Amino acid sequence: MKNLLKVILLVVAFATLSFVSSNKETITVVIDAGHGGHDFGANHEEHFEKDLVTSISKKIVAMNSDKNIEILFTRDDDQFLGLSERTNYINKVKPDLVISLHVNKNKNASTNGFEIYVSDQSVAYKKSSELAQKLVTGLEKNTPLQNRGVKLAPFWILKKSEVPSLVLELGFLSNENDRKYITSEDGQSKISQAIIDFIATLN
Repeated sequence: MKNLLKVILLVVAFATLSFVSSNKETITVVIDAGHGGHDFGANHEEHFEKDLVTSISKKIVAMNSDKNIEILFTRDDDQFLGLSERTNYINKVKPDLVISLHVNKNKNASTNGFEIYVSDQSVAYKKSSELAQKLVTGLEKNTPLQNRGVKLAPFWILKKSEVPSLVLELGFLSNENDRKYITSEDGQSKISQAIIDFIATLN
């Protein structure tokens, strides 16, 4: 009888632990792939911003193995969406975070690196700034890209989203080293994994 009682207690304890671990809060993140459709964004020869950020967005989802992280898109194919359409969707979904993906271009080919923008006109400015600092640290640690830091900008998606929002510029197509990295499978995979690892810290 005592042995049976021990078995029952062990089963109950295991079930309780299983319930606790499976009851982890879900994190919802909207990935906003910039540009799309007739809006190509930055370009260099055959490389277009709209395609690169779509590719990285899809890699983020494909590489995410955490069932408690839900990744949503403003767009997941080559379509044009206006800025209001994007923020209307975001404010309807009310995710924990928005990451708007872009790539840069500069007349000076030596300009390089990634940077993150937040807006001090956002209702979630303080939280956005905190998260931006965490993400730049993760990208600097896990990619060879130069860290250009966190900056302020009055971008529509940052001002009008009612949740923490970041615009991530992943590198410069006009810079040879950045271009090679952000257009490569390995580079895109490492960027995607760094973003996933960052998202996992939100829980």
